[in-house]
Amino acid sequence: MTLAWLRGLLTRRPWRVWGAATGVALTVAFLACLGAFLTRSTATMTQRAVEGVAVDWQVLLAPNADLGAVKGAIQAVGVKALERVGYADVAGFSARTGGTVQTTGAGRVLGISSTYALHFPKEIRPLVGGAQGVLLAQQTAANLHAAVGDTVFIHRLGLPPVSVRVAGIVDLPEADSLFQAVGAPKGLAPQAPPDNVLLLPAAQWHALFDLQRAVRPDSVREQFHVRLSTSLSKDPEAAYVQVQRLAKHTEVKVAGGAVIGNNLAARLDGVRADALYAQALFLFLGVPGVILAALLTLGVAGASGGERRREAALLRMRGAGVRRVLGLASLEAGWVAFVGLLGGLALAWLAERVALPSDSSLRSVWTLLAGAFGVLLAVSVVLVPTLLALRNQTVNAARQKVGRASAPLWQRLYLDLGLLALSGALFWRSTAGGYQLVLAPEGVAKASVQYESFIAPLALWVGATLLAVRLLDWALGRRSLTPILRSLAGNLAPSVAATLERQRSLLSRGAVLAALAVAFAVSTSIFNATYGGQSRVDALLTNGADVTVTGTAAHPAESRLSALRAIPGVAAAQPLQHRFAYVGNDLQDLFGVDPAHLTEATRLVDAYFRGVTAQQALQLLRSRPDALLVSQETVNDYQLKVGDPLRLRLLDARDHQYHVVPFTFVGVVREFPTAPKDSFLVANADYVAAQTHASAAEVVLLRVNGNRTEVASWAAQIVRDLPGATVSELGAVQQRIASSLTAVNVAGLSRLELSFAALLLAAATGLVLLLGLTERRRNFTVLSALGAKPKQLAAFLWGEGLVVAGAGSLAGLLIGLGVAQLLVKLLNGVFDPAPERLAIPWGYLAALALAAFLSTVLAVNAARAASGKSLTEVLRSA
Repeated sequence: MTLAWLRGLLTRRPWRVWGAATGVALTVAFLACLGAFLTRSTATMTQRAVEGVAVDWQVLLAPNADLGAVKGAIQAVGVKALERVGYADVAGFSARTGGTVQTTGAGRVLGISSTYALHFPKEIRPLVGGAQGVLLAQQTAANLHAAVGDTVFIHRLGLPPVSVRVAGIVDLPEADSLFQAVGAPKGLAPQAPPDNVLLLPAAQWHALFDLQRAVRPDSVREQFHVRLSTSLSKDPEAAYVQVQRLAKHTEVKVAGGAVIGNNLAARLDGVRADALYAQALFLFLGVPGVILAALLTLGVAGASGGERRREAALLRMRGAGVRRVLGLASLEAGWVAFVGLLGGLALAWLAERVALPSDSSLRSVWTLLAGAFGVLLAVSVVLVPTLLALRNQTVNAARQKVGRASAPLWQRLYLDLGLLALSGALFWRSTAGGYQLVLAPEGVAKASVQYESFIAPLALWVGATLLAVRLLDWALGRRSLTPILRSLAGNLAPSVAATLERQRSLLSRGAVLAALAVAFAVSTSIFNATYGGQSRVDALLTNGADVTVTGTAAHPAESRLSALRAIPGVAAAQPLQHRFAYVGNDLQDLFGVDPAHLTEATRLVDAYFRGVTAQQALQLLRSRPDALLVSQETVNDYQLKVGDPLRLRLLDARDHQYHVVPFTFVGVVREFPTAPKDSFLVANADYVAAQTHASAAEVVLLRVNGNRTEVASWAAQIVRDLPGATVSELGAVQQRIASSLTAVNVAGLSRLELSFAALLLAAATGLVLLLGLTERRRNFTVLSALGAKPKQLAAFLWGEGLVVAGAGSLAGLLIGLGVAQLLVKLLNGVFDPAPERLAIPWGYLAALALAAFLSTVLAVNAARAASGKSLTEVLRSA
């Protein structure tokens, strides 16, 4: 009997069984893929954080430290590379070039081995000349007007100057960390690396500065630079804790002989926030899809709930006991779980190869959890309702097909209004000052996400949907849809409206799923489109323009401006000065621009500035020659007010010394193309050139109409003989930025969500509607037997389709727009800068509408075909 029962279900109730299995499969696949995305994202962040650190540890040696003991303690934790580096403070450098003597201020001399650049390649970038021997930093070479082969004098502290011959000129990309004050309390360390740096071979450094150590021991120190080989956790927070513990363990072993500057932990400390944003994206964008898939499965089961109750009652009338009925229900639940798991895993496998990044994997605990959740869902939608019916209903009550249901509990409790009020309160809280979704205090081992913020969009999603259902129920109860139905049913509109009123409880369930599905699809697609658009804005902010050519102070890119403008595909080219200025004792980036023509080559958005639009900010710069835009951080640090005079120190090209230049503070700038994230200044290029007696711009911004990669290649050829010049292209920068959130790459997540959203929408509008219509195929067949024409019968079917798909989709569209706006506000931390407006993916929304329409058409036509069966066959199977 058991196999016969299962065979009967599959042949006579196929939509019910396969529909529930489809819901389970979608749930399992979506949850497994989301887990794969989250696992891959956090692992990728950790990997890139580790790879991006130039030196993992900088171990400052105490004056009387036992070098062998310290080295042994470091090697005990596992190292790939370990280099001893000397640091010596000097009074300055001088050089005789071009018949004049150039002298710099205080500087620093490093002593490195011949293998240092091999072990730590990110610290030193050769520009001109050799990569070994005496190497002069690029800025120092510019200050001294020195070139390869020139003689530079080192003015040691307490000792006579010594001369060295320059073998090469280099750039120090990681100067901030290279010259950090290891062990100094935060706030007391120097805020900028030294302006003047020279690198010597280790043996030569010791020959020159071991004597200075004896005279001025405070001016000479040594470090071990370390690259760790320890295998780290794939989770950034766990890796951060692991690296911190390794450093503390090493410091304990050396017993005061060294202090560790933990660059790797500092990098992981920042990445922790990105990992938590990945979790937040998982919650805000992924979990609603899982909930929707589960609700879809429940809706499919609920649409055929009456059929199951009648079957259970019929079995009991024919002598089957409760245990027997539960056994048969368990068989159906097992089949639904089995097919759903297989289908879900197959769908997840396909999604992994189509939607997710290539290095994603389903081999994780998330896949097991997804499978367990799928089994639990199958049991919940099949077995639990049967058990409740057997316990709470008599046989006669279970066989009844007619009855009036009271208003649902949520309507009587006004749960919809309560959820909307809760969402509004949490949204108001999020707009208050000091709100942060991710809390990752610097140096604190445990970072956290304010998960309660997830309640706001979830409450809006559910509350607004329930309110829409309340309004739909009210409209159906008063037959308010009769005028709309006349275009479908003609004179039968009042009868169709009466039927809809009678079935409004069942129709409301279908409309709920349709509204939830559309809201999920719309909100997710708008958020992803907005994120994608902002990633380009962020890349443009980082790169400066479509193609950016960056030179040096000694060899500015503006010297090739005419050739760069002549490249095919270049629509505009604008020079950009990149200098440095002292604000007090803080050395900051200074950008000189032509405010009248800057936007010809790059884009400025209003979010870059505080209190004014981008055009107003440029107008403020044009209003007076000495106008200065100051970064928000500098304004906060120095308590500045608009209109304050500022006296900055800029490098003068005539004597290569810093001189005071007056400026007037006219506005606050938060972000600016090519500028750093913290402190910087923006001024008029003509004024800066006049005050510093150097008019050339170090950077050229190119706006491209054609192929950016080809233009970048042409530009690289033009500046190939310009020492230190680099060319960057927007696409490569965008890929680099988007690959690590603020830093999470949502491209794979977007494809996954949008694909599943379309499937869920089609299932919610088509499958649930079909099951509801099939549940009442007896009614439609009887109407047909009584003489109803196909057109008249279609009016009833299309009426229900209009309510479920039409009203549900319209409500979902409005709800989705609201949820998208709320998501963008709450997840503001993933946008840099914040978007000015939402991006609407019209093509995807049109595809969603088409999917909903086609699924509704298929459902209605299938119901019409089912109602065309013979009356005897339908009555026997019902």
